[in-house]
Amino acid sequence: MDYETTPEGALVRRAQSGDESAFREIVERYQSKVFSIIHGIVRQRNDVEDIAQQVFAKVYFSIRNFDFRSSLITWIYKITVNECFDYLRKKKVRKLVYESDMSEDEVRRVENSEPLPDRGTRADTTLARRDYIVKLLDRVSDEEKNLLMLKEVEGYSVEELAGMLRMNENTIKVKLFRARQKLVKASQRLDKAPAR
Repeated sequence: MDYETTPEGALVRRAQSGDESAFREIVERYQSKVFSIIHGIVRQRNDVEDIAQQVFAKVYFSIRNFDFRSSLITWIYKITVNECFDYLRKKKVRKLVYESDMSEDEVRRVENSEPLPDRGTRADTTLARRDYIVKLLDRVSDEEKNLLMLKEVEGYSVEELAGMLRMNENTIKVKLFRARQKLVKASQRLDKAPAR
């Protein structure tokens, strides 16, 4: 598909020529998606806003280099994921939370090791599942976490991932297969480990 000839392409061209209103329109159009991606990886609200600002600052200063080889959202998505993992590396944070049924207060209580009130067995199950996922994800590399999140959490196809990450489709398949194999082996080891 020739992205340059789309309405989105025209918007990018305006932004590339220094049209501030075009850049504002890009931010308005994609900020909720960017927030959602960041929140899925980082989770903490203050950090989400900081990273989103970094993402759009990078988009603002790099838009002139956008070459229309992919769609704009694919390009922004890649910048967003890279910013998240740069942030995680800098902060040495390795905990990814996927449990969407947990509120911010519950996440905070978990991180501060406070008991969750009035949730009983369901809370214990949720915490155990979250802990299990975190332990499993610690067994794979950042690149593998990234790929698994894009495929399994965000729902991108192998074809979309290949375009987004500029990799061959077979390479993506092999990397996903290896990452899943690591998770299976890690899961088997965790299941055999004696309970503490």
